[in-house]
Amino acid sequence: MTEAPDPNDPFGLGKMFGSSGGDLFAQLQRLLSWTGGPVNWDLAREVAEAAARAEDRPVTPEETREVAEAGRLADHWLDPMTTLPASGSEQAAWTRTGWLTTTLQSWRQLVDPVAGRVTAAMGTALERGLSGEALPPEIAGLLGNAGPNALTGVMQQFGGLVFGAQVGQALGTLAGEVLATTEVGIPLGRPALLPANVAAFADGLEIPLDEVRLYLALREAAHQRLFEHVPWLKAHLYDAVDAYARGIDVDLGAIEQALGSFDPSNPEAVQEALAGGLFEQQPTEAQQAALARLENALALVEGWVDMVVDSAASGTLPHAAQLRETVRRRRASGGPAEQTFATLVGLQLRPRRLREAAQMWELLTERRGIEVRDAVWSHPDLLPDLDDPDSWLGPVGDPAVDWDAGLRALDKDLDGELDEDAQSPYGLDGEPGPETPPDQAGPET
Repeated sequence: MTEAPDPNDPFGLGKMFGSSGGDLFAQLQRLLSWTGGPVNWDLAREVAEAAARAEDRPVTPEETREVAEAGRLADHWLDPMTTLPASGSEQAAWTRTGWLTTTLQSWRQLVDPVAGRVTAAMGTALERGLSGEALPPEIAGLLGNAGPNALTGVMQQFGGLVFGAQVGQALGTLAGEVLATTEVGIPLGRPALLPANVAAFADGLEIPLDEVRLYLALREAAHQRLFEHVPWLKAHLYDAVDAYARGIDVDLGAIEQALGSFDPSNPEAVQEALAGGLFEQQPTEAQQAALARLENALALVEGWVDMVVDSAASGTLPHAAQLRETVRRRRASGGPAEQTFATLVGLQLRPRRLREAAQMWELLTERRGIEVRDAVWSHPDLLPDLDDPDSWLGPVGDPAVDWDAGLRALDKDLDGELDEDAQSPYGLDGEPGPETPPDQAGPET
């Protein structure tokens, strides 16, 4: 039996967004006034922080000291293992809400391209046949005598509101799982660990907490060296995500069905439609190329970090091998929140070929040494193709590629190439360009 709508909450907003009381219509009016893009990020922040705060706790002074010391020791151990210098930033200890506040702008850059296509499709679905009479009377009443253009605009805003709730829920749950700033494989902010999550992770391993913390600090420091000193890398990753999003096809029929059967007592139907079944299963040729570029880069980043950290920890940390395998499996499978987020954006951010990439970096180190290995990051054209490693490394037993000659040739026109890279929407250094809203950094502890 369908539950009767609450007369004080005819839209079911309290159930959808965790609100209650007579101010729901005022909240709806405020939320529908969002004009900052396809996702209502004000709502996303509120939902995410509410979810994270439920089980969050303050970072203690002792944890702050332990994380900073682990970061300094990690950099000391990494120095002889790579030519890329330390990032220069001390590793911070963040709460879950601090992680959310500080990384939200980066998530916005990833989600908005996909969300824009979905919310625009909601308006298109209306233009293809939905009318005010087909909508629930509560929504039609709000619109009054507004014309079709106003109706389309309101539904796009409503799509941004629902998408914001979904993204907020996913990020709020993800905040309870992530161990470090760079764990998801993309640069989200300064080096940091989340002590509450690290402690929970260590509880299931039967490995001393200080050893787990140091291993994770090694991974965070290695990631940060790469993202800090390879200026084109962030733009390379984000541009691949954006190229993939541009080719996404949205199932208008699924949106029409969700909107046409909208039930005020069950608004989760729209959320469920947005959370799955909207994206066509077969990627276009352009999407396949963008996805291959993204997966190759993610695997190379994670493989390099995996190999460098193992070189630093092996023979020093008693459980280095166990921790390496545990982290590899964790990155390969992902957690429930990561899967929810992947469903929302239609894209996985996992390094599926991490083991292949780590082995390739190990082979290159053995054949040509650390300096040549790290010089590969000097330009994206030098990155190897994991589908054909022999053509890049050279067959086993034969001389490898003449990297020294290649790098000398590249230096001749590198300045011109970097000028072109500066035209990226993310800027030469991988940071958002002038049109990107400023980072809304929050508390770190």
